Amino acid sequence: MIREFSSADVLFIASAVRWTLILSAIAFLGGALGGLLIALSRTSHSRALRRMAAGFIQVFQGTPLLMQLFLVYFGLAVVGLPINPLLAAAVALTLHASAYLGEIWRGAIEAVPSGQTEAATALSLSYRDRMRHVILPQAMRVAIAPTVGFLVQLIKGTSLASIIGFTELTRAGQIINNATFKPFLVFGTVAILYFILCWPLSLLARHMEARMRRAITR
Repeated sequence: MIREFSSADVLFIASAVRWTLILSAIAFLGGALGGLLIALSRTSHSRALRRMAAGFIQVFQGTPLLMQLFLVYFGLAVVGLPINPLLAAAVALTLHASAYLGEIWRGAIEAVPSGQTEAATALSLSYRDRMRHVILPQAMRVAIAPTVGFLVQLIKGTSLASIIGFTELTRAGQIINNATFKPFLVFGTVAILYFILCWPLSLLARHMEARMRRAITR
């Protein structure tokens, strides 16, 4: 039976926004850890590590995120783990984020002038100390803007989790629309909420890119 849009729907959407942010935070933090490992592997002296990291990136950048969600969601059932949409979405998005952040940060590390590495080596710094005190602090400045830009894409990417039954913002919109049959109002509200979440981050990324360009041209 069709009903009117109510205050309960507003609370439901607010809860969905919270779960969207939680899923985004889990995926971004997990992807940051995985991405750092991927970036370090891609720039290491070990050919095996470089090849494994490159293969990981090719797999997760070369396949649709939706397929990755399906494989993780149904794969958990195959190995006997409980089918939890939040867990499946978090794992798939973390792997997805690891591949993209790893490549972003690999580029940032390689953007650091080679003379910095040579100078650190001349000072007899170990690989760990070179990365910790010389390379990564400089690479971080280059990587901040594209990392924030990827976070925007990740937040929007959480909408695909609705396909496996996780009730985030898009799924909440689908449920409310099925009850009220007011697609323009419901999905218009959902779009506005995504814009409110992503627009400030887009502005931040743009500001950081402009600031970095000014710093380079000085």
